[in-house]
Amino acid sequence: MLYYLFEYLYKTLNVPGAGVFQYITFRSALAVIMSLMISTIYGKRIIAFLRNQQVGETVRELGLAGQNEKAGTPTMGGLIIIIATLIPVLLLTKLNNIYIILLIVTTLWMGTIGFVDDYIKIFKKDKEGLKGKFKVIGQVGLGLIVGSVLYLHPGVTLRKELSKNHTLNQIEKVLSIKPIEEKSTATTIPFFKNNEFDYAELLAWTGEGYEDWAWLIYIPIVIFIITAVSNGANLTDGIDGLAAGTSAISVLALGIFTFVSGNIIFSNYLNIMYIPNSGEMTVFIAAFVGALIGFLWYNSYPASVFMGDTGSLTIGGIIAVLAISVRKELLIPLLCGIFLVENFSVVLQVAYFKYTKKRFGEGRRIFLMSPLHHHYQKKGYHESKIVTRFWIVGILLAILSIVTLKLR
Repeated sequence: MLYYLFEYLYKTLNVPGAGVFQYITFRSALAVIMSLMISTIYGKRIIAFLRNQQVGETVRELGLAGQNEKAGTPTMGGLIIIIATLIPVLLLTKLNNIYIILLIVTTLWMGTIGFVDDYIKIFKKDKEGLKGKFKVIGQVGLGLIVGSVLYLHPGVTLRKELSKNHTLNQIEKVLSIKPIEEKSTATTIPFFKNNEFDYAELLAWTGEGYEDWAWLIYIPIVIFIITAVSNGANLTDGIDGLAAGTSAISVLALGIFTFVSGNIIFSNYLNIMYIPNSGEMTVFIAAFVGALIGFLWYNSYPASVFMGDTGSLTIGGIIAVLAISVRKELLIPLLCGIFLVENFSVVLQVAYFKYTKKRFGEGRRIFLMSPLHHHYQKKGYHESKIVTRFWIVGILLAILSIVTLKLR
């Protein structure tokens, strides 16, 4: 909203200084400051409201040190993240940008699913919350919307006519005459020199016109990624500061990808896909990172509030949509390696338990407890040590992901 106000002041009334709002970098900086202020200043009031409404965490007996002390801690703190993200986004972004629209829809959609889950756990006294099948239906529904929009919307394009040998003047000349934009289901394969891969090519064996059926591959992949990443974030939210901190690191890396992919100069220099209008997502990411860091003010050990599924499902959904939109979804196993390991530890634990129970008559475990962070808690590590080390691993993974821009 403020963006359009300052655009009017700049282009119509020629107000000096109003043109600064045209720059993504300025609006991103403003978004970080604004979201940090909202999450830290108003977060305390939201926590007080949740406490007054007796929105307390019901902790299952898992035999973990200090676990019982957390009983009654306010949950649904994901509302802080959602509010602190959306307010700067609504004020500072171009609201007609299709990527921003998708991210707002994702935030509200996944936030609603998580809110319902938390509501059932707290007020209906059902520890299981929203049934798993309904969560999956919600995630699949979002994946269907996101996949269909990215596949069909005319504003979602790539520009491929520029080669790495074009000079800045040649780029400007090409754009001023007739920029060539095309619809594509292409993505990026990390660590490969010629790293563009089109999902449509998986149907090349069907013969001529196979590109028209690319949606049969693309949309299910989008659905799978959104479901997997949102569940991964959900599992990671088990100890104070873990999910918010690791997510902020991953999102910061995605912010670099959106900025360079949406800038024709940087994308040409790095020889990566130029995705028109995708740079606007950088402002959303800035607001999201500010909200996550502000939330950590209250969620760091010992936590004054938990994000609940309201926050964790939202975080996972946003990260997935960001990665898909900027054509870096194949980097998710590396960039979100913490989520992957947490997910994988649960799958391995359950599978091995069932296998040994069937074969030996008694279930055996690989880890002392899953997800993985609980394994380290069982081994006697303090929560703060576990979280800090997971953050360090997350930083290393984020750096390695960014390095893929040139390491091929």
